[in-house]
Amino acid sequence: MSEIRQDQATKRWVIMATERAKRPRDLAGAQPSVEEQPERSPNCPFCPGNEKMTPPELAAYRDGDGPPNSPGWQVRVVPNRFAALSPEGELAIRDPYWFTNVTGVGAHEVVIESPIHNASPVTMDVEQVTRALVLAGQRFESLQRDRRLNYIAFFRNNGLAAGSSLSHPHTQIIGTPISPTNVRLEIEEARRHYDDRMHCVYCETIEKEHEAGVRVVLETEAFFVFEPFASRWPFETWILPKQHASALIPGAPDQVRHLAVALQATLSALYRGLGDPAYNLVLHEAPLRDSCEDYWHWHIEILPRLSTAAGFELGTGIWINTMLPEEAAAYLRDFMPA
Repeated sequence: MSEIRQDQATKRWVIMATERAKRPRDLAGAQPSVEEQPERSPNCPFCPGNEKMTPPELAAYRDGDGPPNSPGWQVRVVPNRFAALSPEGELAIRDPYWFTNVTGVGAHEVVIESPIHNASPVTMDVEQVTRALVLAGQRFESLQRDRRLNYIAFFRNNGLAAGSSLSHPHTQIIGTPISPTNVRLEIEEARRHYDDRMHCVYCETIEKEHEAGVRVVLETEAFFVFEPFASRWPFETWILPKQHASALIPGAPDQVRHLAVALQATLSALYRGLGDPAYNLVLHEAPLRDSCEDYWHWHIEILPRLSTAAGFELGTGIWINTMLPEEAAAYLRDFMPA
């Protein structure tokens, strides 16, 4: 019989319909693996030697003293050529009482994670993943100084089914003048939980999941990786820092390296266990200049695109998941790097 579960952090409902389940390998989406791609593509704007195919770089990590917008980089950040928002212009709100609209100012940047076209966080070494996260953190620090922005999103789309148009390894940063509705709702639920129990719901989740054990995928010195009790998607995976904080601190290199280790191990297990599935990776942080430090806990959500949200999910906000998170966690643990 199906089971309906509720997530304590968001109060979101999920139907666990395991009678509709497939084997984990059957859930994997068909897409070219990184091994089938060349190390360099002459038509890829993110490959070394094609720097003129992107807007001028905003930041880069280089081994030597090469000039900007030239080969020799290890990680590179450029404006998105097809940006959703523009850094130019004044922030203005029109008709705030009904037909509300805000000028589309903001930032849309691309973090090119490696010069190797067929690389991925799975094939990179930890130092390379750390470099990419550190450079992204520097861009966060720069964008946080823009008083027009209220939120900075950091996300990775892997595979066509997840919305990626280029296979070269990259993540994206979007700074917006508005705070996302789903993040605001999560923060509000976290505040209610804190008012009721005087405890961060995410810190409590770590405690409860550690005690239960059945949904834990990985536990390191600094991070806790697990399949949420009310997972929306098969193999939905969350990465939570053990130390309570409302935002990742980019200037803390030890924390960033610990994150790189946990992130690479988690993505490696998904890659090895599910055959390089399409997924969306999203960082959930507090909005800028928002005083929610006591009850909000930053985290990363990884959402493999192994099923499709259809009319019921989109119309009701109630998800149907065909894979029990307990089974998903047990399966992924077998594919964790030694």
